[in-house]
Amino acid sequence: MAKIDAFFKLMHEQSASDLHMISGQQPILRIHGDLERVKYKNLEAEELKAMLYEICAEEKIKEFEESGDIDFGYEIPGLARYRCNFFMQKYGIGAVFREIPSDILTCEQLGLPPIFQKLATLEKGLVLVTGPTGSGKSTTLAAIMDHANKVRKDHILTVEDPIEFVHKSQGCIVNHREVGTHTKSFSAALRGALREDPDIILVGEMRDLETIALALEAASTGHLVFGTLHTQSAAKTVDRVIDVFPSNQQAQVRTTLSETLKAVVAQNLFKRIDKKGRCAALEILICIPAVGNLIRESKTFQLPSTIQTGKKFGMQSLDDAILELIQKGWISAEEAYNKSVEKARFVHFLKEPPDVFG
Repeated sequence: MAKIDAFFKLMHEQSASDLHMISGQQPILRIHGDLERVKYKNLEAEELKAMLYEICAEEKIKEFEESGDIDFGYEIPGLARYRCNFFMQKYGIGAVFREIPSDILTCEQLGLPPIFQKLATLEKGLVLVTGPTGSGKSTTLAAIMDHANKVRKDHILTVEDPIEFVHKSQGCIVNHREVGTHTKSFSAALRGALREDPDIILVGEMRDLETIALALEAASTGHLVFGTLHTQSAAKTVDRVIDVFPSNQQAQVRTTLSETLKAVVAQNLFKRIDKKGRCAALEILICIPAVGNLIRESKTFQLPSTIQTGKKFGMQSLDDAILELIQKGWISAEEAYNKSVEKARFVHFLKEPPDVFG
């Protein structure tokens, strides 16, 4: 057993999402969104380096010493998987670990709307799950993949950096590929994927032009593609995909996207005030023909109003989702106000005048 495993077990026991190990400081856990120091001595640089290197493959150590940062996955059987990041900083080595639960929560357990199960049964197209880092995108995608794995008889191929949730083949064959270990890059894996007979492709992060272009190509040639982006809303997600392309290609991309995009889910996490834990507010855009027309005609600024009028299709605005959470008494008025789009809708919930920076 590696020495650091004791901290992972503590992390699991405390229901922490992240563990920070920084030279010169005590270990720190992120519990329900807040950072809390562990009652332990300050970590000396060389001691921490030895502890971290114990769980890292030699080729990854070499890469880290050359580049100054690396990502990889680590698993403790029977406990959980961990997404690991090592980095160099002013006072020595540092590391952050995100726990990936061994048990995959279902759409029902996460409280996701029924439309999410329908997304898992689509024949083809592009589905994007977006939001800031740590907003639960991977957990949502894992639930959708789990449903597909149970009800379909197809080939699911995931490309991640690193592999997070591990799905055992059930109705589907599931193959996981890790960037840097099983393939050189997301784009290289996607080029290969088109020759590997996949029905569903999960792209862990659509971070550059080539990856986005290949994902669009896969979605437009009969595959169901799921991907993530670090965008804040459905409309901004569509703009981000289009804007990454050179201006002379954007008209064609709008046309392709209008035909292949099936849904955009933009999510944000909130700290619960009724009990320990966090909950998600979801903005959902379903690409009905009217949405496709707005994308093709470069009128994405009208998407928020289309979401408002598209509830019967399963659409939902972020503010409506936040309003539902505050009415349930799950989240604070202050956080609801700060993360909302139309802040005027939430002012009357506040006990004090809004923060000038809110």
